[in-house]
Amino acid sequence: MCYEDRVAGDKSKLKSKLVSAWNSVKYGWSLKQKSKFSKSSPLIMLGKTYNLKDSGDGERFRRSFASFLWLTYRRGFPQLPGSSLTTDSGWGCVLRTGQMLLAHGLLIHLMPDDLDLLHPADWTAGEVGSKRGRKLSVGSLLDRPMEATHRRVVGWFADHPTAPFGIHKLVELGQSSGKKAGDWYGPSIVAHILKKAVAASVDLPNLVIYVAQDCTSKWFPHYMCKLEMCWSGLCERPLPQSWKSVIVLVPVRLGGQELNPSYIPCVKKLLMLQCCIGIIGGKPKHSLFFVGFQDDHLLYLDPHYCQPAVNIKKDNFPLESFHCKQPRKMAFSRMDPSCTIGFYAKDQSEFELMCAAVNEVRFSSCYSSKVAFFIKGAVLCKIGFDIML
Repeated sequence: MCYEDRVAGDKSKLKSKLVSAWNSVKYGWSLKQKSKFSKSSPLIMLGKTYNLKDSGDGERFRRSFASFLWLTYRRGFPQLPGSSLTTDSGWGCVLRTGQMLLAHGLLIHLMPDDLDLLHPADWTAGEVGSKRGRKLSVGSLLDRPMEATHRRVVGWFADHPTAPFGIHKLVELGQSSGKKAGDWYGPSIVAHILKKAVAASVDLPNLVIYVAQDCTSKWFPHYMCKLEMCWSGLCERPLPQSWKSVIVLVPVRLGGQELNPSYIPCVKKLLMLQCCIGIIGGKPKHSLFFVGFQDDHLLYLDPHYCQPAVNIKKDNFPLESFHCKQPRKMAFSRMDPSCTIGFYAKDQSEFELMCAAVNEVRFSSCYSSKVAFFIKGAVLCKIGFDIML
């Protein structure tokens, strides 16, 4: 390596360390601040409704929120493909929110229907609590039958080149889209990267990802007619004996430079569906994972807090940094119009329920028709190739 390359590499590492330190200070401080939630309005989180006026409901909400995998900036991992970077701080937030959406879909895919990882009796409001005077780790709070699966899923997102959905693999797969480590990744590109990652994984033979196309095209009305014709023809074909589970990712743009307020009712209704697994979204140049709402505020997990990389090869590696204890919220009006909405169906019956549910949203909100028609039409057109075994 020549002297100029070494100097450039040293500058890049120094810049990464400074950005990482800044994010740790900035978001570490804000992470300690608690968002206040109203007890007079219902709180919706991916198809479930919580009445915070009821103490039992409030506890169930905190447990359910803490069950999401929180995947944030990390530092101190092996160098990323084609670069000297050992952190994604400052540029990898959309990849991290994409990881969070996929991780939630995988937990639903692999675990029982009532996804609640923590023991109710051991959970206390706001943080991992203490019992009889001793501190309890997240590992000790996990439901024992679920712990092995939970740790396996966390391991799939490890910051290591061998992890199928880790930052190294996603950066490698992004190279075919002209992206490299240190670049900004948009929600649509990340959706396609996730699709490639699941297709390449040997651990999930019964799951596929389908990514919607042209959801903001001006030719969409003509496209929808073709999809409806395809849907009608498919209904006349014999039903398959068995299907793969499917995650449907729908990249959309909900306005021009800013969010069109007319889309807000649609976003709310989609987050009320049990088949919805979250939204890769955020504020401009600041990605967040949206999982619910209350009144005019979105509920989210923030990936911007930079944490040390965890060695998941150790037995009983610590899980605390993979779970967020403080729910956060922001006003709908601050939402970036570019986002990707995720849905999951385990089998044929769930897929049909998903189509019916999203179609019902379409009829109650004209702005949601793009999402509804794509799920009902385009995905079903691909079932013969991607979803059927």
